[in-house]
Amino acid sequence: MYINKIKLKNFRNYEEQEIELNKNINIFYGDNAQGKTNIIESIYLSSIGKSFRTNKDIELVKFNEKYAQVFLEYTKTDREGKIKYEISDKKGIYINGIKIKKLSELLGNINIVLFTPDDINILKEGPQARRKFLDIMISQLRPNYIYNLNMYMKTLDQRNNYLKQIKNENKSEEMLEIWDEHLAEYGEKVYKYRQEFIEKIKNKINKIHQGITEGKENIKIEYTSNCKEREEYIKSLKSNRKLDIIRGYTSKGVHRDDFSTYINDNPINIYGSQGQNRTAVLTLKIAELQVIFDEIGEYPILLLDDFMSELDEKRRKNFLQNIENTQVIITCTDKIELDKKENKVYNVKSGKIYK
Repeated sequence: MYINKIKLKNFRNYEEQEIELNKNINIFYGDNAQGKTNIIESIYLSSIGKSFRTNKDIELVKFNEKYAQVFLEYTKTDREGKIKYEISDKKGIYINGIKIKKLSELLGNINIVLFTPDDINILKEGPQARRKFLDIMISQLRPNYIYNLNMYMKTLDQRNNYLKQIKNENKSEEMLEIWDEHLAEYGEKVYKYRQEFIEKIKNKINKIHQGITEGKENIKIEYTSNCKEREEYIKSLKSNRKLDIIRGYTSKGVHRDDFSTYINDNPINIYGSQGQNRTAVLTLKIAELQVIFDEIGEYPILLLDDFMSELDEKRRKNFLQNIENTQVIITCTDKIELDKKENKVYNVKSGKIYK
């Protein structure tokens, strides 16, 4: 799988730009705030259907312009395709010229794995980033997952609103039975998807990590959830009902799922050094890459936003050994040399790209 061409119109700081990409490694270098990350964002947008930097589409439109457009041509083993993402008064996404009605129709056309500098903190900080990591990976491979997750979150919002009404307006607690049933129905499905893919990652990470650390470290992850079985979760919701009413929100469910990472049996968020955290995140992302390959029979596109600068020479070398046959888009402030790797290099200056 690889992207042949990207065309940008009024996207971020690009007025009009066309980029032809190498099947292998593509390096975009330049000073900060020149538009490097915008290239990666345009690919992510065309794959996932939303930005990883903002929730407001209007921020993607060039200043003083009324619309923006991203157009991609890509090739997979069984087909070629075109994706157009338009932003104006309304958002429009087109696959091979046909406007899609649901986001799930976009997911899986272009598979991606994204590294950003913020990913260094995935394992150190709160669980939201770890759930996001799982959600992005699974949604690309199981489009129905995002439907169940969205329905769960919608039901969660409704239940939380009703909890506040019980507290403030003395509404009947019996109505919570409806929300509990729906929350458990969707929550169990979300849990099963996540558990499936955690197991796939578990089967890969230690071999990858030992390769990167030259056999010096063992890594393992443990998934925690209180929504494993529907009936048990309903019981948990009922037993926590009084507390939820006082707090005004639902305290149990897959919206609080997490996974913990251990290096040589020690929790990395407590005892791990900065270098160990970097290496563990690297392992996690390479495992994601391999899981996607196992699922679809070809490697996803790897997006590295200013990430190579986070790695020393040894980690960079070990990393590159794990991404054979993968199209890679790299952004960096300084031009980097990759020995024995076919690559194209582009300089980015003020929303212009020079090969």
